[in-house]
Amino acid sequence: MIDHLRKHWTSLLGVALVLTAFITLFRYTVDRGWITDPMKIGVGLLAGIGFALAGARLATKPRGAIAGEIGIGLGACILYATFAFAGIAYALWAPMTVLLGMIAVTALAVAYAWRFNSRLLMHIALAGGLLSPMLMLPETDQVFALFLYLLVLNAAFFSISIAKGWSELRPVAFAGTWALYAIYFFWFDPSLDGWQNMPIRYALAAFLFYHLGCLIASVRLGRCFDGLNMYLSLANGILFGVWALIILKGELDSGYTLIFIGLLFLSAAAFVLRQSGRTLAYALSHGLIGALLTLIALNQLGSGLEVKPLLNVYLWAGVAIVLAAVGRMRKRKHWLPEMLSMTIWFIVDVYWFSTTWETPRGDWFDVYVPFLNWGAISWMLLAALGFYFATSRQAVGLDGSDRKLVSNAFALGAHLVIGGLLTVQISGLFEAYDWGSGETTLLRLALSLAWGAYALLLFLWGAYRREPLFRWFGSAVLVVVALKAMILDLQGEETLLKVVVLLGLGGISFLITWVNGRWAPQAEKAVNGR
Repeated sequence: MIDHLRKHWTSLLGVALVLTAFITLFRYTVDRGWITDPMKIGVGLLAGIGFALAGARLATKPRGAIAGEIGIGLGACILYATFAFAGIAYALWAPMTVLLGMIAVTALAVAYAWRFNSRLLMHIALAGGLLSPMLMLPETDQVFALFLYLLVLNAAFFSISIAKGWSELRPVAFAGTWALYAIYFFWFDPSLDGWQNMPIRYALAAFLFYHLGCLIASVRLGRCFDGLNMYLSLANGILFGVWALIILKGELDSGYTLIFIGLLFLSAAAFVLRQSGRTLAYALSHGLIGALLTLIALNQLGSGLEVKPLLNVYLWAGVAIVLAAVGRMRKRKHWLPEMLSMTIWFIVDVYWFSTTWETPRGDWFDVYVPFLNWGAISWMLLAALGFYFATSRQAVGLDGSDRKLVSNAFALGAHLVIGGLLTVQISGLFEAYDWGSGETTLLRLALSLAWGAYALLLFLWGAYRREPLFRWFGSAVLVVVALKAMILDLQGEETLLKVVVLLGLGGISFLITWVNGRWAPQAEKAVNGR
């Protein structure tokens, strides 16, 4: 490809200069009013056909192949310029007339190039076809005719590019089409009212065409999904994303655009993996970008709502669960998705602890049910995930003391989540039902009792896992709760309730003693027997 272009770039430049001169003459005669519009169209058609016939004649002579291709290509360029003048610049032809003329000229050029392997002809025709509407800026908004014009060009040149393996045609058509879109967008300054306006429709059509075109090209070229087609597909997604954000600003939330591109990229990645049977750069790049865009879009879901922190927790907890599942399924390098999952879990935990106090409870049908509301479920989801990391046999692939340290850290984090769950739900219960003038005292007593139960849970976990760390942590919680109950909670009234709470905490203390006495010796025996 590079050798071919290096050899014939001067021919391409010459054709571009001649075409520019022809278009300039067209515009000059329009400004001066020397000849009528039908006469201009007739001259263009005659000149284009004449150059094409002369080129075909030269191609039959010895050593006339190159000159013939240049002549035919120049004829096609003049015809394209005529169509651009009559159907796009001055609306003298109906869009269907432009479409039929483009199909006829392009089909003849492609047929000749196919039959005689005329690569140079395709280069000249494509350059002229893209350059003509760029130079002949219209006076009226004939974007639909331009859309049909570009559709024929791209379909034809993509097809022969795939069939003949002339890969340079695809990036030229791609770059020229998006450049034309930018020129006409700023030249016409079209209306952007509504999220279904015409500019976004044309941008969407171009995006889908190139997205599917790159996939089809890769399949037809021996399932080679890397290289040029991958780069074109990525550039296509970036260009459409930028245009969509510009066009739809104020009309549609950017999250919809991002999730659309993201899901399309994810679908392409899944298709490539299915076709190739192995991980390729195309699948990785599109899959990662698609997943990132989808997550960003989902993260914007509910922006401005009071429940946004709750939605974020569900979203990112779901991502952590998916990554943990992927790590479990993979036989090799499972530690990478597991490490990502654990990192996300930790960040979400910190985020939820910092935002939960001002986030709505997430009631069902405006009725608060303790431990059965969306806020409580989010706590339980985080706790379950933390305990999974603490008990998973494959946690980050570590063994020995490192494995034990990681397990204890996640178990401790999960227990903190349980403590947060108890605190928030009991506080929400008193807030929802507005329990009397002694609310502050009642709430303090209820929290003392709940935290005592929490200390018992810590002891039970430490006994079950044979980890003294949790018995120490549970002891610290129990001592703090006891001091709170005996010092702070004794202030004010509600004496009978205080007695009940103190008796309850005493019972919990005796139960912890029994747990230590029954399970601790077994744990020591197990340790000594190792």
